[in-house]
Amino acid sequence: MTGFARAEGAQAGWSWIWEARAVNGRGLDVRVRLATGFDDLEKLVKAAAKRHFRRGNIQISLSCKREDTSPQLKVNESLARTLLQSLQGLVDDGLARPARIDGVLAVRGVVEPVQPDPDPDEMEKLHLAITAGLDALFAALARARADEGAATAAVLLDVFNAMEGLVAQARACSGAQSQQIKETLEERITDILKDTKIEPQRLAQEAALMAVKADVREELDRLDGHIAAARALMQASEPVGRKLEFMAQEFNREANTLCSKSSDMALTQIGLDLKTLIDQLREHAANVE
Repeated sequence: MTGFARAEGAQAGWSWIWEARAVNGRGLDVRVRLATGFDDLEKLVKAAAKRHFRRGNIQISLSCKREDTSPQLKVNESLARTLLQSLQGLVDDGLARPARIDGVLAVRGVVEPVQPDPDPDEMEKLHLAITAGLDALFAALARARADEGAATAAVLLDVFNAMEGLVAQARACSGAQSQQIKETLEERITDILKDTKIEPQRLAQEAALMAVKADVREELDRLDGHIAAARALMQASEPVGRKLEFMAQEFNREANTLCSKSSDMALTQIGLDLKTLIDQLREHAANVE
């Protein structure tokens, strides 16, 4: 399921922003992008994400900013001396005036901003404060995914209701009645072999065997069982996405068998309609954790 969440915080002159994005995925893939200097938090972030989620491609980013009104600067004396020494020959030959200090300082690299070394105790406290915001971040992401999940659950229940209606139609279809199948087969065999003498008892036996092979009641019973199991999964508290994907395979197997056994156009159409609903189930199950 997709979702987005954002969490902010501030402490001791620092401010930070967590962002998390989730898109559909067969498994759980967590990718982390952290601000410079906070790379050691990656393992902790991934472990926290795995405690909260089971499926999805989740991207987590951390941006940090330090409020510093008095930046420190450092003069690169080595570079400045090299520049002055290089120009001295031109000055001695009268080709250039002696360099002024403001001109030397304007050369890129001569004056550099200096980031003071962070205090270890301060950074440890800062890391604790920043990672404390992960719970709020993942809770917000879980709520966003849950909102989408509620909408997906409603769609899936509609799919199961439609499947149940098609199975009921199939049961009432004449092509699913064993006696009707037997009579139809007897008529076809008699028509094909009308110029051939065949004993009535032998004809009845052959028709009965073919009727057993064409009987779809077992497939319809299994479809009903799968629908009931799928509805029960929708009430479960643990992740069921992979189970629903497996059930889509089972539904498809029964629908294929139904179509292959059917010699009735109405029953075959019901099987094709079932396959359309199964494709919808498979598509939505991929979005379920």
